[in-house]
Amino acid sequence: MAALDRVKVLVLGDSGVGKSSLVHLLCQNQVLGNPSWTVGCSVDVRLHEYREGTPEEKTFYIELWDVGGSVGSASSVKSTRAVFYNGVNGIVLVHDLTNKKSSQNLYRWSLEALNRDLPPTGVLVTNGDYDRENFADNQIPLLVIGTKLDQIPEAKRSEVLTRTAFLAEDFNAEEINLDCTNTRYFAAGSSNAVKLSRFFDKVIEKRYFSRDGNVIPGFPDRKRFGSFKSLHYD
Repeated sequence: MAALDRVKVLVLGDSGVGKSSLVHLLCQNQVLGNPSWTVGCSVDVRLHEYREGTPEEKTFYIELWDVGGSVGSASSVKSTRAVFYNGVNGIVLVHDLTNKKSSQNLYRWSLEALNRDLPPTGVLVTNGDYDRENFADNQIPLLVIGTKLDQIPEAKRSEVLTRTAFLAEDFNAEEINLDCTNTRYFAAGSSNAVKLSRFFDKVIEKRYFSRDGNVIPGFPDRKRFGSFKSLHYD
């Protein structure tokens, strides 16, 4: 079987924030009826048209690695998850809009993945304080997604979204807020769909193109793929 053109995107966040539901929605365009806890890592794949509608359009596989968010001692948990962080091309940071702690923990998740070769340092955020220099040299594209938007009362929604908006700014990333039980949030042509496509394009460009815009040797020839299948690693 010929090698497929693909990029690897981590999906990180605390347990219970809805990572598995999000990945299922992105890859299957369906609501996950009975989500369960992810043990280890689960991988699903979606097709993405890079620069769709332009002469440079190419079809890629986007591997979405849903990493289990169980907590424990810093050293044991990080060493267990480290194998999933190899060869990452992009990171989706997922938090629960109804859970402030899950939002703050995104800093810990991102630094754990980006600094996987360094000794673990435990909790990296205290009372929301954060050192931007930790991400100053980061070359891996990031996307911040807030889930469970439907569980926030309309009267409090503006307050919550204002509080979480700083996350995207800190990570120099775009932000998407949604309800994973409603497929309309990624409807074709919607702002969320555009943001997601833009993120995947950026991931592909970082992986396959040099900074001066030249193609990196080995960049895949133009080709089309048929239907994809899900891959699962437990």
